[in-house]
Amino acid sequence: MAPRRRRARPKTAPRISDALPVAHVVLDVQAVHLGADFDYLIPASLDDEAVPGSLVRVRFGTRRVNGVLWGRGDSSDVPASGLRPLENVLTRDLVPAELRSDIEAIADAYGGTRANILRLAIPPRSAAVDSLWTRSASESDGSVPASADGVLRRRLRPVGMEMTRSYDRSDAVLASLDREGFASFVVDSAPGPDHCERYVAWMAGEALLRGLSAVAVLPDMRSTRRVARMLDGWGLSVDGIGGASRGVADAGDGPGDGIRDGGVHDGDGSRDGRDHDVVVLAASMPPANRYAAFREAASGRARCVIGPRAAMYAPVSGRAVFIIMDDAAYQQADGMMPYAQARGVMRLRARRHNGVFMAVSRVRSALSQWECDGPSEGPDDGLVEGGSVAVRPTSRVIGETLPAFRWLNRENLIRWNDPTVGARIPRTAVRVLSAAVREGPVLFSIPKDMADPVLGCSTCHRLARCRRCTGPLSRRDSGAARCQWCGAPATGWTCRHCGGSRMAPVRVGSTGTVRQISELFPGVPIAVSSPVSPAGPLSTVEDAPCLVVAVSGFEPRVRTVSGDEGPYRAVAILDAWTSLYAQGVDARYDVLSMWMRAMSCAAGVGARGRAMLIGETDPLLVEAMRSWDCAIVSRHEVDERREAGLPPALSAACVWGARPSVMGLLRQVGALGGDLAEVTMQDGVSIPSVLGPVPIPPPRTLDARELEQTRDRVKAVIRVPHRRRGELAVRLRERSAWHVATREPGELRFALDPKDFL
Repeated sequence: MAPRRRRARPKTAPRISDALPVAHVVLDVQAVHLGADFDYLIPASLDDEAVPGSLVRVRFGTRRVNGVLWGRGDSSDVPASGLRPLENVLTRDLVPAELRSDIEAIADAYGGTRANILRLAIPPRSAAVDSLWTRSASESDGSVPASADGVLRRRLRPVGMEMTRSYDRSDAVLASLDREGFASFVVDSAPGPDHCERYVAWMAGEALLRGLSAVAVLPDMRSTRRVARMLDGWGLSVDGIGGASRGVADAGDGPGDGIRDGGVHDGDGSRDGRDHDVVVLAASMPPANRYAAFREAASGRARCVIGPRAAMYAPVSGRAVFIIMDDAAYQQADGMMPYAQARGVMRLRARRHNGVFMAVSRVRSALSQWECDGPSEGPDDGLVEGGSVAVRPTSRVIGETLPAFRWLNRENLIRWNDPTVGARIPRTAVRVLSAAVREGPVLFSIPKDMADPVLGCSTCHRLARCRRCTGPLSRRDSGAARCQWCGAPATGWTCRHCGGSRMAPVRVGSTGTVRQISELFPGVPIAVSSPVSPAGPLSTVEDAPCLVVAVSGFEPRVRTVSGDEGPYRAVAILDAWTSLYAQGVDARYDVLSMWMRAMSCAAGVGARGRAMLIGETDPLLVEAMRSWDCAIVSRHEVDERREAGLPPALSAACVWGARPSVMGLLRQVGALGGDLAEVTMQDGVSIPSVLGPVPIPPPRTLDARELEQTRDRVKAVIRVPHRRRGELAVRLRERSAWHVATREPGELRFALDPKDFL
């Protein structure tokens, strides 16, 4: 009955390669203290396949993990008896040499490890794609097929003439593509729904005509589809998203539209029978599609890569153009360690590739304005060193494409003798919009959708609070106002600030807005575009009289009878006064970007287009919108941050976690009582380098067992001069690695140059 015991067969050690037998492998292990190379022996059977940049399988402890072969050497610091051989080479030449060098620089700049970057840069492997890719490579002659340069040049010529007339310093931008050396540009987009995307596509096409590579990082998939369709219409072969001429149905703007369903290449190495000029890299793509697109870009067959934030690690070689759209948007900040910013990554890679960096947006960020004001002090690290050239639309283009703008605040409404001063949609706006809706669609832009509208005082606009527990009041449907915290009814309510007794909805969502405008515009069709509405966000609306209520960022496009995109007859931006309470360091930028994006949807003044901003707000924002000059706000932001000692005047790192861990890190890196304890400003005044620590709430993914540990959770900001930014990154990484290696209790995380650090 005893089980039969089998005698273990002795394993024969494989024969090791004679030339460069040691493989330096970066493992897919995300622990900070395990970010160094691990050495393995290369069996002779894998000598030809084990080239630097290959994806390999090794044994690490008791488990098998993947890794990237970073390099080969003659010897190792580990004794030969302690080295294990490589088990297999999964993919050959997956990570090119220049991308490996860029990954090292990015990891050092943001205090992470190469494994942190590889996890985000390399898509999950698809064995089916690898097998077909290997077969197609053996059947081809290894040459990269030439794209239809003649068609692209012919179709791009009128676009280039239009852009050259529309933007000043366009000659300098084109000249930077022809000459060697690093160049940086900040481009302010002209009014119009697609001007940002059109400029990005134009520069990508010009780069391909000159034999350069191009990488374009867009804020979302909607912008990616528009750029892809433009490039496809100019004769380029676009893989992933494109027009019907490539075997892909015309994609809408809804989630998931336009993404290929096929996951592998055909026999010749491409999905539609030919190599592609442009590929899309996006985390929302099917894994096999994304992996195939990455391999096509890494091989050099596709010289242009576009997509959201995942495209910032595109494997391009040689001199290239790196373009980012809306560089200060929330989507451009990575949410995983080392929390790299897409703008910093793109500018760093552009300098390392001796290429061209472009930041294209409707609103110039504070960092872009800092660069335009002149070169900043610091090392040649590519992140903050060196100035940028500002490119602005000409006054002629602004005058033709900008709609007639009116600010309906309390002062102006009183001057115009409007009897509905204080109303959410005053009578002046109703009169203008009633005339506009007879000609076509009208857009109502609201800042945020809310399931339960909050109430405020109709006189002073302060938040209406419960007299029992000071909680916010809300009203569901047509019922009485109640407290959101304790549920008590707000009977006999009076404002404690001004004594008013009337309440009005504050930042009502799409449901409340529809109810209001249906009473003001009876009989007019109403469409809602919101992520929380039953129909979800809309991609397009018909070019017919209707009212469109859209949350900012989800404005649908107007589809004409011919299938082209048209403008709205009028745009009304509601609840402008809520911008006065926006949080965050980039609050002005975020609000102005939101409003200018909605304003771009309206027709120009020549086509009787109108735009209205309803409510109180910062006059600086109104002046920037009226003149379409975002530098008015950007210069003011830079001056304020220089006085306060905030980025971009200084480099900053945010540290958060358990209080003992955060305080220990501040002492270890020298921010408390060390050489980084003070920062000297330009006027010679020294200020403390640390802001905080301040308490912060527990994380959203809180576990019940972690409640006691996360009760005392704090956040602090470390400020240093730009020249010491790299030193701070190294110190933070070393201290974090020591915290993990010694298994100190408590959470400890950090991020350099975060968007919201206060």
